[in-house]
Amino acid sequence: MENRKAAANAIVYTLLVVFAIITLIPFAHMLAGALKTKFDYAATLFLPAGDGFLGIGWDRITLDNFRRLFGELAIGRAMLNSLFLASMHAILTVLFCSMGGYALAKLRFKGREFVTTLVLTALIIPGPLLLAPGFKLLYQLGLLNTYTGLILPGLTPAFGVFLFRQAMLNGVPGELIEAARIDGAGEARIFFELVLPLVRPMMGAFLMISFMGTWNNFISPQIILQSPDLHPLSVALNNLKGLYGTDYALIMAGTIVSISPVMCIFLLLQREFIAGLTGGAVKG
Repeated sequence: MENRKAAANAIVYTLLVVFAIITLIPFAHMLAGALKTKFDYAATLFLPAGDGFLGIGWDRITLDNFRRLFGELAIGRAMLNSLFLASMHAILTVLFCSMGGYALAKLRFKGREFVTTLVLTALIIPGPLLLAPGFKLLYQLGLLNTYTGLILPGLTPAFGVFLFRQAMLNGVPGELIEAARIDGAGEARIFFELVLPLVRPMMGAFLMISFMGTWNNFISPQIILQSPDLHPLSVALNNLKGLYGTDYALIMAGTIVSISPVMCIFLLLQREFIAGLTGGAVKG
């Protein structure tokens, strides 16, 4: 029995190692491409071939692509734009979605079931379907070519409100809220000092989801922001494509710069991400 269990574990771990290698191959190709010139990028699949150790031309590995990004092409400004947009959007979205989820989960008011049904219905509406009416509304409000016009339409996504509703139904005891009300605590104090600490895992999970969604947003910034100085990193990287040719090594370097902050945030919040999603997955 023990031999059979050991053999099964060996097969599982072998498959996991194989899948991990398959997953990491594109990242290895991207990193190797960022360290080559555009001529070496077309000549070899990974690192440039040469007479060095393991048949690699170590003397031809270069950081010029990263120097060009932050020096000649000033990609740092676009990166700061993305950091500002993603951070502000993530923080505000978590705040407003948690408020909406708390109201639908714990407050009793007329029309609550209708609002809940409306939120669930909004989940099936494709986002691109709202681009045209959203653009017209922002134009009428004078918010085109502003960060406010880019952040405001997505502050309370139905997906986030529903996630927080489920988390608060399952993770916030109603008796605790009633006890706080009897002690004289107001709704604002109950929400910020009692409810939010109890749904911290969901806050971390949705903070990362919102940050990644805004960081990778490519369509909306092109429609709303006309000034190149306001463009986020996703749009700036797309502008690296030339009219008559493309420097793929430079694009690989830009891609590494683009995914680095998201990877760091995932490593910092991975526990909250898993705990938050599993906590909100239980039927309430």
